Amino acid sequence: MSTHYRLARFIHRSAWLQIGLVAAFWLAGEACVRALALPLPGGVVGLALLLVLLATRRVSVFSMRRGAQRLLADMLLFFVPAVLAVLDHREFLGLVGLKILFVILVSTAAVMMVTALAVDCCYRWRLSHVGAKAAHR
Repeated sequence: MSTHYRLARFIHRSAWLQIGLVAAFWLAGEACVRALALPLPGGVVGLALLLVLLATRRVSVFSMRRGAQRLLADMLLFFVPAVLAVLDHREFLGLVGLKILFVILVSTAAVMMVTALAVDCCYRWRLSHVGAKAAHR
C-alpha cells in the first residue's frame, strides 16, 4: 500500500482534517490577497482556488465531503453573532426593523431589475450586430 493511498484514505475518513484543509485554503487565499494586494476577501480567493482544484479533479470531492457536511451542519453557529446584535438593538424588532427590511427588499429588487434590463439590452444589441454582420457576408 503506497503512502499516497494511505494519506488519501486518512483524509477521506477524517472530517476534522478536511475542515483543516478548507481552513488552509482560506489562509492561502489570505496570503495571496495580501501578497498581491488584491481587492478581494481572502476567503473568497482561497475557496475559488479550492473550486478550481475540485473542477480540474486535482482534489477529490471525497477529500472535502465530510468536512463540508460538518461545516454545513453547524452553519447556524456562524450566524449567532448577527442574532445577538439584533437582540442588543431591540429597535430592529419594531418599526425601525421593518423600515430597514423594506429598504433591503426594495433595493435588492431594484438591483435585480436593473441587472435584468442591462443583460436584455446587451443581448438585443449583440443580436442586432451579429445579425447585421451575417447579412453582409
